[in-house]
Amino acid sequence: MKISGYGYVRNGFQYGVPFLESIQSVLAICDEFIAVVGDSTDGTREAIENLNSPKIKIVDTIWDDNLKQHGKIFAQQSNIGLEHVTGDWVFHIQADEVVHENDLPKIIENIKKYNDNPIVEGFLQPFLHFWGDYNHIRNSRAVHKNEIRIFKNNPEIRSYIDSQGFRKFKSNEGYANGSDRGEKLKVLRLDAPIYHYNSVRSTKKMTLKANNFQYYYGQKDQKLAEAPKEEYNYHTVDRVGKFLGTHPKVMTQAIANHDFVFEHDKSQAIWDKKDKLVQPLEDLLKIRIGEYKNYILLKNIK
Repeated sequence: MKISGYGYVRNGFQYGVPFLESIQSVLAICDEFIAVVGDSTDGTREAIENLNSPKIKIVDTIWDDNLKQHGKIFAQQSNIGLEHVTGDWVFHIQADEVVHENDLPKIIENIKKYNDNPIVEGFLQPFLHFWGDYNHIRNSRAVHKNEIRIFKNNPEIRSYIDSQGFRKFKSNEGYANGSDRGEKLKVLRLDAPIYHYNSVRSTKKMTLKANNFQYYYGQKDQKLAEAPKEEYNYHTVDRVGKFLGTHPKVMTQAIANHDFVFEHDKSQAIWDKKDKLVQPLEDLLKIRIGEYKNYILLKNIK
């Protein structure tokens, strides 16, 4: 049984994502790691090379700025990684995601347990969305609670819409032209959280991220990466809570270097109208109402 990890990144230093920590956090349980590296100008590729791991294989790409509708560029880069993995299982880890070392044995245990079960196609993992600093988590209904990151290698699997999730597609043509909406993967819940550090950056780098996000989802005509006009305001987030757990050890230096202390000014919070109405009910019932589920959750599988 072979496990292939993979991820993609472009100008990781410029955008302040922990891409090196991301790779290192899963490397111990992977037999290979495919690093899809876009045309970077900040030393990203060299830094990955300097990890000096025989497991890491770098695939060089050039980002096509024509693919800037609905995050298609991210799906393209993710699919390039899928084309190069050779394992029986695939572990997709994005450049702002890290796995805790304490959860690695649990991940391996479950992969081995369900390796020969034809019904189980992958695992659904919870997400911890850090916000502002390493002591706060965004915990409103506006963020996704779970996502698929580990699944059995299958040539039919491709990134769905952008690179947040995955589905099976019968033909490359149907996938490319959108006529095939794909088949959801059948997964089991795995209590091994993904530490999502997407929103823990300097305000300047967070501004770069926000501007580029709008660009690659077709909301802006020109990239503003070189000269952001407004500094990002972390306080407009709808809701955050305190994080009381421990961080992965690979994040120790990044946490020590982070000099921004975030304390939410709730008076600046901006809520979506629907979310503001539904959130109290969700908190009371402890369920997610109308949750988007890009998967089929299996139950009673031994």
